[in-house]
Amino acid sequence: MTIETNVNHPFHDEDGDTLREECGVFGAINARDATALTALGLHALQHRGQEAAGIVSYDGAEFYVRRGLGHVAENFGAGDAIAELPGSMAAGHVRYSTTGGSGLRNIQPLYAELATGGFAIAHNGNISNAMHLRADLVRKGAIFQSTSDTEVIVHLVATSRYPTLLDRFVDALRLVEGAYALICMTPKGMIACRDPLGIRPLVMGRVGDAVVFASETVALDIIGADFEREVEPGELIEVDFDGKTKSHRPFGNRGSRPCIFEHVYFSRPDSISAGRSVYSVRKAIGEQLAIESPADVDLVIPVPDSGVPAAIGYAQQSGKPFELGIIRSHYVGRTFIQPSDGARSSSVSRKHNANRALVEGKRIVLIDDSIVRGTTSLKIVQMMRDAGATEVHMRIASPPTMHSCFYGVDTPERSKLLAARMEVEAMREFIQADSLAFVSIDGLYRAVGEEERKPKCPQYCDACFTGDYPTKLTDLEERTEPDQMSLLQEKVA
Repeated sequence: MTIETNVNHPFHDEDGDTLREECGVFGAINARDATALTALGLHALQHRGQEAAGIVSYDGAEFYVRRGLGHVAENFGAGDAIAELPGSMAAGHVRYSTTGGSGLRNIQPLYAELATGGFAIAHNGNISNAMHLRADLVRKGAIFQSTSDTEVIVHLVATSRYPTLLDRFVDALRLVEGAYALICMTPKGMIACRDPLGIRPLVMGRVGDAVVFASETVALDIIGADFEREVEPGELIEVDFDGKTKSHRPFGNRGSRPCIFEHVYFSRPDSISAGRSVYSVRKAIGEQLAIESPADVDLVIPVPDSGVPAAIGYAQQSGKPFELGIIRSHYVGRTFIQPSDGARSSSVSRKHNANRALVEGKRIVLIDDSIVRGTTSLKIVQMMRDAGATEVHMRIASPPTMHSCFYGVDTPERSKLLAARMEVEAMREFIQADSLAFVSIDGLYRAVGEEERKPKCPQYCDACFTGDYPTKLTDLEERTEPDQMSLLQEKVA
């Protein structure tokens, strides 16, 4: 049974001047209230995707599907919605449309009836050869119901000639390039896996007799589950209805390259990522910024909310006072009606307001997580000047974002990234700050506990900063001019 709702909300930022937080996945098996646990887990992962949400459940005989546009609470906040998804196994997904566009048909988890029975899949990440694989499948007669790259995996599983579902699944993943954290449901149980480099996160926990999987540890916290461990890069974990778990490593050990931007922005600060507190790492990034790029100012002010931990670290390291010079309104969402271009241009002032009594007559340094297009930074700097700040400096808690992400982060094309078009001084002039500095790539690595970045074998995926892509980019290669691609290939590991 499938239920689809259309809570029509345009969640994209007005300016597109942000990195959208990929997606979030959650799964529970052997749980008396699997759907309720999944809905709670998705609440904790809402920051990873605010465009749509979906849950699939299984009661031992039938799969049930409910998906809709909007927040988790809008789709699964009522008791009736939970009651419509019975069973001891459930998987859920929150999303932004990094590949395939928005719309009901692309909302996950995807569900299909295969020769082996029902099959549901929730995917965080991006398949970098999805278009190549899709074209081949269509030539062979496959009929796609969505434009999501995740459906390619479903068709590869369906057309594999291996006898068991697990072997078919592994066979499908051997053809896939890119990044994925997957939670799959079959009549025999649940399968959770990560790509061989572990680019996208996935953790495992237990609550009572239930085994749960989630994109972040905060989703375990909200349901009272104990964190057990991370799903290892390239690992597949099977869980059956007797509670038995079995680990498979069909791809060998290729090392790991988890996304370093999880520490900078994507993960909630109260999560643990790659064994480290995200909050502590963000404070450490701020400390590195203060060491590398001090500013002679009166106040350290975060750009809320993502700049707060780094600003605390900057203030503590520099000895300058930390103050909330910008107040964010939490009640102005992305759904705000915009009747004209003039109203559109005021989006920053609707979401943020200068604390004039604090900043007037002061020299300030603003701390933010990143600069994408630069339009938001320009407006915030101007807001501070309008409020009477005598100097406005800016420090960024990540290196310049110079390259697009092809692994599940909805970055603008490279030509629209400010750092891809300008040197730092030109960027400073564009945003009209008195000074501008970014944390160095080695400073970022020190903040996550490494001595420095190892250029020949980087410990993280940092392609958005360095252009050092850890996998092939088949779809990009096939649509890029050869001379342009040769420049990119020099960067691909």
